[in-house]
Amino acid sequence: MNRYGQHNAEPKVAIHRSSGQVRYPKLPPFHPSDQYPELAVGLPIGTEQNSVYDAVRESFRLLGLDSANFGMAAWNPLSSLIQPGDHVFLKPNMIAHKHQLTDEWEHVITHGSVIRAVVDYAYLALQGKGQITLGDAPQTDSKFELIIERMGLKAIQELYAKTQNFEIAMVDLRKEHWIERDGIYVETVPLDGDPAGSIQVSLNNDSLFSELDGKGKTYYGAHYNVPETNSHHCDGKHEYLISRSPVSADVFISIPKLKTHKKCGITLNLKGLVGINADKNWLPHYVLGSPGAGGDQFDRDSSKQKLENSLVLKAKSFLVKGNPVVRYISRKTKRAAYRIFGNNENVVRSGNWHGNDTVWRMSLDLNRILLYANPDGSMRSTDSPKRYFSVVDGFIAMEGNGPVAGTAKECGVVIAGGDPVAVDDVCTQLMGFDFEKLLLIRRAFESHRYPLTIASHHSIRTCSNLADWTGKLVEWPHQSLYEFRPHFGWLGKVELERDAVAGMPT
Repeated sequence: MNRYGQHNAEPKVAIHRSSGQVRYPKLPPFHPSDQYPELAVGLPIGTEQNSVYDAVRESFRLLGLDSANFGMAAWNPLSSLIQPGDHVFLKPNMIAHKHQLTDEWEHVITHGSVIRAVVDYAYLALQGKGQITLGDAPQTDSKFELIIERMGLKAIQELYAKTQNFEIAMVDLRKEHWIERDGIYVETVPLDGDPAGSIQVSLNNDSLFSELDGKGKTYYGAHYNVPETNSHHCDGKHEYLISRSPVSADVFISIPKLKTHKKCGITLNLKGLVGINADKNWLPHYVLGSPGAGGDQFDRDSSKQKLENSLVLKAKSFLVKGNPVVRYISRKTKRAAYRIFGNNENVVRSGNWHGNDTVWRMSLDLNRILLYANPDGSMRSTDSPKRYFSVVDGFIAMEGNGPVAGTAKECGVVIAGGDPVAVDDVCTQLMGFDFEKLLLIRRAFESHRYPLTIASHHSIRTCSNLADWTGKLVEWPHQSLYEFRPHFGWLGKVELERDAVAGMPT
């Protein structure tokens, strides 16, 4: 059992905040700027300051990983997690090659300098024997090669091939790339997907969607094909198509970005597992309709929204059949429709609000699959969960309209730990949000046949280079927290109350 993992009743989470300017290094493969004694022979020192590398290393030290050897060549902080010969799967946030509205990207995806540090210590633990795979399933219209280039991952791959004779595999887990024009998907390009293939995992009554069985819900997935999504999620049947590589790997290291999210409030480790699935249309994203009709697509009942939904669903039923006339008309009229019904920056639609009762369920289902699914799709005993670790890139984070259209927020922090729920809970409070108001976090603590944690919010301990973040999470002073701006659909619904944190003025 991993002593830092999800089966620790008092999990420890490290937060390191860098001083000075919050800047990522610019030169891939992002060498460390100091000659640390533990690093593998042949890895060079860089010419620019790399405070991100230092922060990742410090987060391991703060956790007390292999503390007896810290400062010596024998220090191997991930040796309790990774054994020589293991297959290690690294899952950064690779959602898009750029911001939705601009060409900026540093606050959209995990920076390569964070990944480089994690790769170095994973390789150290492997002692050169085993396998490292890095992959994700980006947004279906994103350009994977451009993501790889901007993250500097090819330079990291080439460094290890040249100096260590070690191959790092990089995989785009998507099976399709969708081409969009004028806001309409006009073409689907088949992709290879996970070289190891995909597996179907049926959670059925162990799915959190089973709580909604018998209530006549109609789920919307990621594409115009609504019947396909509901064929996998109906009464007593809840199944997912998952990429086999992350499930079959011995160790999973999540490297998410610290961001807000329009559909579930935040996106970190738990929400980030959307990236291990092999078909996003198997993932329910919202329930059609307004709350009065049992849905969470809109935040209220109105004749305008009913008209919009009627027109959109009719168009999508033709679009899914590839009707070129409807496709052309949709492209030419979408902007006009936004002028009539409102754009996505000020109107709640598509489940982009605090009332979304769907995405958090899907996300927690995916986490149970990662921790307990076998490569053949069956679920195993809870005595042997996946070995897991997380390093969160909070150096330059995102607030507002996340996950791809928000604004940058310079925080200078790296957060690390072995319990995904505890790490996400710490990040939630760090952002100034209340875990009780986020179903994604609150329900993750609940007991279940396949538990995600055995900890509680009150049992989490934190360690940091700052005194305010050292001790119990529930004792952090309010003055130490960031005040992230939520997506507008969550504004006023997720922030911490004035007296909810120790030290807060009342």
